[in-house]
Amino acid sequence: MTVTIAVAGKGGVGKTAISAILVDFLSNLGAVLAVDADPSTNLNDALGVDLQSTVGKTRERMTDEIKGGRLTMAVSKQEILDSRIHESLVETSRFDLLAMGRPEGPGCYCAANHMIRFSIDKLAKSYDYVIMDCEAGLEHISRQTTQDIDYLLAVTDPTMRGLNTCIRLQELSGEIRTNIKGGVLLVVNRLRNGLPPEMKEAITKSGLMLFATIPEDPAIADLDIKGKPLTLLPLDSTFRRAVQEILYKLRIR
Repeated sequence: MTVTIAVAGKGGVGKTAISAILVDFLSNLGAVLAVDADPSTNLNDALGVDLQSTVGKTRERMTDEIKGGRLTMAVSKQEILDSRIHESLVETSRFDLLAMGRPEGPGCYCAANHMIRFSIDKLAKSYDYVIMDCEAGLEHISRQTTQDIDYLLAVTDPTMRGLNTCIRLQELSGEIRTNIKGGVLLVVNRLRNGLPPEMKEAITKSGLMLFATIPEDPAIADLDIKGKPLTLLPLDSTFRRAVQEILYKLRIR
């Protein structure tokens, strides 16, 4: 059975770094699909792989072909989309990566998004683990590009703005039809001297579960400055240990 972990929150709080190390750990346990749902497509850099295409470009091409009459009714558009999404996969010896990208033109993509959700849900069943690096804010969850999530890690840095985004994520999770089996789990990243008292109080009032804290790790900034993948973090780094602890708490080992 596939385990899906979505990583969401405000921009700049470390979602991509957490997603990359989750992928790195889980690739030692089984087949992993990494889904970069952020239009800025940074997960491939964090994982150290080249990106050739995105689902967004596939969607645009199919939309143009449908409007131009180049796809006939005799051809199953869903089958074509399934095939092209497979072609968009970046395959490595340790994991596969699928980047969502962004729409390149105006218009409504509701029908296309529904087909994409169906294709990705079907594709995900071929993997043991799916790690989804969501875009900044709430858009990806509200658009429901995927149907079912086992765990939603709501990531914040030690700021009230970041925490408020996580609180809204929890509220939104109760309003949409996406099934989050393990609930919304709060992860506070980049801690220096423990949780500020204002955040402790706000977390208690929100009802969010404080699931994990991650200390600030200067090794991440060093790799970013040098343009190197985050998977090169030392095995004994504080960031790696904290992310591994998240998997332990999820009982994924």
